[in-house]
Amino acid sequence: MPSPRKPKTRAKHPGKAASIADVALESGVSIFTVSAVVNNKAHVSKARRQRVEDAIRKLHYRPNLIARSLIKQKTQTIGMIVTNIGNPFFPMVVRGAQDAAQKHGYNLLLCNSDDVAEKEEKELELLLSKRVDGILLTKTAGDFRPSLRQMVKDANIPFVMVMRTYPNLTKDAVISDDYQGAYEAVRHLARSGRRRIGLVSGPMKVSNAKEQYRGFRGALEAEKLNYEPELVTEGDYRIESGFRAGNTLFSQRPDGIYCANHLMTIGLLKAANEIGLDCPEDFGLVSFDDYPWLGVFRPRLTTLELPKHQLGSEAAELLIQRIEGDTSAPVLRKLQPELRIRESCGFELFVSGSQKDTHVSEPTPVS
Repeated sequence: MPSPRKPKTRAKHPGKAASIADVALESGVSIFTVSAVVNNKAHVSKARRQRVEDAIRKLHYRPNLIARSLIKQKTQTIGMIVTNIGNPFFPMVVRGAQDAAQKHGYNLLLCNSDDVAEKEEKELELLLSKRVDGILLTKTAGDFRPSLRQMVKDANIPFVMVMRTYPNLTKDAVISDDYQGAYEAVRHLARSGRRRIGLVSGPMKVSNAKEQYRGFRGALEAEKLNYEPELVTEGDYRIESGFRAGNTLFSQRPDGIYCANHLMTIGLLKAANEIGLDCPEDFGLVSFDDYPWLGVFRPRLTTLELPKHQLGSEAAELLIQRIEGDTSAPVLRKLQPELRIRESCGFELFVSGSQKDTHVSEPTPVS
């Protein structure tokens, strides 16, 4: 009976990466068998698979991902562009997207646009040149220039919007229900006895800021409160704009404020501190988004919490479905924020003294 084929060893040049042919020679099998093991095909026998895996470890073989992507016309990579990775909102969103991507065998390339259209366009061009299979995008304000629109069209890959919609590119989006969140926040301020309620919004050229503004107006109407334009100021989701908004708003003496993100809330509270105003004694406050460290704030902030990890993971899952051939109707998925009631609206102040006899109960959180 012939003895088993003895593996041979091919001399390798120092520093040269092992090829699939080197692994085949080392393990005494064909290149096709090595390829089947690398791609985890089931038809390879246990003994041969073990020989190939031993050879891969010995030679430190790594598959040629570029060659594989040319053959499959896929890189198993998705891109993601966020507007400000320094904003504590985004890391958990990115983590959710990465977890979902890795579960399906995809890698994620992350880019940061700083909410600047020119930088966003450069990042998009980079991802397209890397031949990513699809892109998750939190869009800056404004439209793409014509040459970039053509480049996106030629690439013919799916996009899913995250947090902001942009129908000119795709109707697939995973966002928060910004209207409902702002609506519940402002109604809670009103139920806490606040009558002149202000808004620190995001940039009104982007979809989520527009929706929060609509929710703000809708809540004022529902509570039969006056809309005062001088109590609305526009920010850019950064601390400095919250500080400027605070200096502007506090000159008008609102008794309640809804602030559309956490970073602007920090700036707003800094302005209040410098002016000598106290929360909730001088004004009630609801902030968008919640974080574990907010327990150290005094007063503890009433917030709208979003499922950030879920937001990223659902966006990535939808994108991968599109990459793998799903051509069903466009999906607009809205995740519901949760109102987390703490101290910054001053509800206890409202029910104190003569109001206590009315037995007004604390509103329950909205899920």
